[in-house]
Amino acid sequence: MFSVDGRTLRCEDVRQVAEENVAVTVDEAAMRRAADAWRLVTDLSARREIYGRTTGVGANRDLTIDADSSPEHGRRLLRSHAGGAGDLLPSAHVRAMMLIRLNQLAAGGSGAHPRLLTALADALTSGALPRVHATGAIGTGDLTVLAETGLTLAGERPWAMGHLAPIPLDTADALAFMSSNASTLAEAVLACLSLERLLRASHVVTALSYVVLGGSPEAYATAVHAAKPHPGQVWCAAEMRRLLGMAGTTPPPGRRIQDPYGLRAFPQVQGPAVDALAYLRNVLTVEINASAENPMVSLAAGDVYHHAHFHMAYLATALDQARATVHHVAELSAARLGDLVEPSFTDLPAFLADGPPGSSGVMILEYVAHDALASLRQVALPVTLGTAVVSRGVEDHASFSTQAARQARAAADAYRQVLACELVAAVRALHMRPADLVDLPVRDAFDLADATLDRETADRPFSDDLTKAAALLETLADI
Repeated sequence: MFSVDGRTLRCEDVRQVAEENVAVTVDEAAMRRAADAWRLVTDLSARREIYGRTTGVGANRDLTIDADSSPEHGRRLLRSHAGGAGDLLPSAHVRAMMLIRLNQLAAGGSGAHPRLLTALADALTSGALPRVHATGAIGTGDLTVLAETGLTLAGERPWAMGHLAPIPLDTADALAFMSSNASTLAEAVLACLSLERLLRASHVVTALSYVVLGGSPEAYATAVHAAKPHPGQVWCAAEMRRLLGMAGTTPPPGRRIQDPYGLRAFPQVQGPAVDALAYLRNVLTVEINASAENPMVSLAAGDVYHHAHFHMAYLATALDQARATVHHVAELSAARLGDLVEPSFTDLPAFLADGPPGSSGVMILEYVAHDALASLRQVALPVTLGTAVVSRGVEDHASFSTQAARQARAAADAYRQVLACELVAAVRALHMRPADLVDLPVRDAFDLADATLDRETADRPFSDDLTKAAALLETLADI
């Protein structure tokens, strides 16, 4: 049972509800808050113009809705905005979106009728999912996704899974429900958590490569990182010392006076990614608990405000930074893979081959890694360099946070493949020249990989190994 209160939702809660069968309820105080906001905005709407309730939307903001057409105005808004296109959103994404929208409504700033909160909680608990499309937002409100969801709750669209009895949606509910970036936030939350886990796993994979390559411990020394103490960098170096058993001991020197950048610069490159993901998580935590609807009902002020909380520049720029830093980290993984197949670094056969002359070993892994890295490079390009002018010039800027979130999910998928290639090569190398891992925490990672991956070193297909290695990264993140 998960209780939504509009104030304390965490990114981990979003993933749990998205991926597991969790019963959802709404906190009683949050329901009272939503009911009070609905009564307040209903009263104010009878005495003054309020955008989207007594007026049109967008460039139609100056058009007043006459009393005769007011009852159907909300339905027309939902129908006209339910124009999503492209693929249907995956189930986990839709559940995450519904939970975030429910939590935002529970914050009490929308003025939507409390029955909407109950309906969303019932849908999540019963497993009912609306049929919503992926394409239709530019970072200033997920209007198409939420309009399709609203019409589904009202009984005008079929459910993709399950079913709920239709609920009435009046003029006051339409824009109040649509005025959110819940779908974009859902994708961003799931991408953020995936990237965080992959960054944690990359410490473990890098430590295995370090053992194979006989790395130098000087690059991770406490004194080195105290001299330039960026938080993420300091933490990364400490993680490498922990995994490699350097804490409280004098580690053996490396094979070289200086290692290639893949090992030597790992904290300096991984650190910015860790910091960028931490900032992204903070942005997301604010957004998923925000009263961001336009117009916003303020119970404290007893008033309604028109504003621009729908603009997602914070999220778009945070996602751009996160993807760019992760791309740099993935480049280092591909570089270490190149070191692992080079005899001068490993004292092993070229490409870790084990067979007659001309055997290819893991040669193909470099091609796979650089294919995935090229894909990651494309989705790491910033979305915030473009904009859009829509609705007859009234809405003259866009963040494209939706595209940034979409690309973050793709970045996580590509980065996972790059790391999987390095992991397969490192474990194979440790089989070919066993190292003393007995007293190292990273030994647990090797044991897990050793029990999962194929030990055969003759030339063979690697597709199954790469699939298993990619899945294993989730476990390695906890070592």
